[in-house]
Amino acid sequence: MLTATRPAFSTSRPRAAAPARTTHRSAWKPDLLVACIIVYLATAVGRLHEVFPVLAYAKPTLLSACLAVALYLLDRSRMRAPGRLLSPTATYLVGLVVWGALTVAGALNQGVAFHGWLDLAWSIGMCLVVAGSVRRTADIERLVLIYFAVTAVYVGVVLSRFQLGAESWRLGRLYYYDANDLATLIATALPLGLHCFLVHRRPVERVLAGIGLAILAVGLIRSGSRGGFLACLAVTAFVLLRVTTIPARSRLIGVAVILLCVLGTASDKYWAQMQTIIHPHEDYNLTAEEGRIQVWERGLGYMTSYPVFGVGVRNFPVAEGTISPQARRQERGLPVRWGAAHNTYIQIGAELGIPGLLLFLGLLWSTFAALRRAARRRGATTRDVASLAQTLMAALVGFAVGAIFLSLAYTDMLYMLVAFSLGLAKAARAEAMAPQALPAR
Repeated sequence: MLTATRPAFSTSRPRAAAPARTTHRSAWKPDLLVACIIVYLATAVGRLHEVFPVLAYAKPTLLSACLAVALYLLDRSRMRAPGRLLSPTATYLVGLVVWGALTVAGALNQGVAFHGWLDLAWSIGMCLVVAGSVRRTADIERLVLIYFAVTAVYVGVVLSRFQLGAESWRLGRLYYYDANDLATLIATALPLGLHCFLVHRRPVERVLAGIGLAILAVGLIRSGSRGGFLACLAVTAFVLLRVTTIPARSRLIGVAVILLCVLGTASDKYWAQMQTIIHPHEDYNLTAEEGRIQVWERGLGYMTSYPVFGVGVRNFPVAEGTISPQARRQERGLPVRWGAAHNTYIQIGAELGIPGLLLFLGLLWSTFAALRRAARRRGATTRDVASLAQTLMAALVGFAVGAIFLSLAYTDMLYMLVAFSLGLAKAARAEAMAPQALPAR
């Protein structure tokens, strides 16, 4: 009698072993391209070659960027294929570059516009290279850590070298950034540091992250920036109310550490400055011609006068000095200030027209949307992806609020956060589709 025997192989789908939450971290292997990206972050955002001038002789920003572009173009790995970057965010990035090029011919000062467009194209190009270099979630984890670390180093060096006194109670012009720019940079780095502090389990990593957060908190106070203060309030509210991947108790502890540093170092002059947010009646921003309100009104005027192509990339100061109502004073020998827009959205609308403003707003919106989708994907690293996505959303909230008071349309600060978001979305898609067979490269 024949008896049924079990075949040597089975056609049924084998059961996949549940991967450990840290699998993608342990498999992370840095390579030369990632190293170049790290150097670029340290110099383009952290400006370490300016705080340590000896590094500037090697031209680290230019060298690392050129090497990164070459290595990315030569890389043939599946996860680094340019086609993986196809998304609405990438479309808006390319659209900004193309539209910026179209505005050069009609700019008030074509030379300024051309050089400004080159800077914009370079920043967006590096944004795409950084996003394209990402292979898995662990890459974003490390890049987020580097962004936070170099910002903390920059702030620490500034605090050690620029001493404040009774007369000068706040920081002024620093290395590359001014005090207000620095406050917004801190607002974008704080949630990244909080993520490192709460997610990393090694005591050394937590201690270092805690020290970095304390440095950033002190730097925020010393900047004396009201825009930075509002940006940090927005980040704090987002972390407490919208970051669901970290237990509420841990979030409260992390925020409490930052608040203790703020309360312990803020002076009476600082709080007097912050009170003008609620009582702005005598603030120069409302009363002076160089104040933000009147500058914004003139910027809206440039936008309506040049609605299609704007006045040209980086031509807002040129407009202030040549076509503003105050520019006529030069005929009488009176000085006229060629000032900045002090509002990123008005800056981009005045310089690139209404289409440019729509592209910029679309870039921000699509980046938030990509992060929301990444946080909701199911896969082997769901918790890690969701945590990073919500952290990057908090950082973008800090930028979006700080940008209301500053001209930051073309800064690497923004485009590196967009790069992290674009790279995380790409990695999340790949890990959700093939969580068991991710390529090491």
